[in-house]
Amino acid sequence: MELNKLSHKVIGLAIEVHRHLGPGLLESAYCECLMHELILGGLAVEREKLLPINYKGIQIHQGYRIDLLIENQLVLELKTVDELIDVHHAQIITYLKLGNYPLGLLINFHSKILKDGLKRFINQPFVASHPKDDTLKTL
Repeated sequence: MELNKLSHKVIGLAIEVHRHLGPGLLESAYCECLMHELILGGLAVEREKLLPINYKGIQIHQGYRIDLLIENQLVLELKTVDELIDVHHAQIITYLKLGNYPLGLLINFHSKILKDGLKRFINQPFVASHPKDDTLKTL
């Protein structure tokens, strides 16, 4: 599935979960419900995917875990905080870089309106290294 369509579908499902649960729950509740919706939507989902650092031919495990990886290309990092801060941005950028994934969504379910707690991140080095991939041109 083209990445913009995939991200649009995932955002729609996240909004659906937020409409039903509202803000105020723990991150794990939103994660489980969103995962359920993603699977019902026919998407391949990995939860808490381990992400090692590849350093000089060895894998170093630092405990990095992606909340949800969709279709092996879209990273979802879920939060339930008053406000997204730089460390949250750094976290998803790290996951995109280490996993060499093209696109990430940082979603704060604590927001009253979910779209206000949503940030999209594009892994520019990934996009630049795939110039013939037409699905990336519209990111």
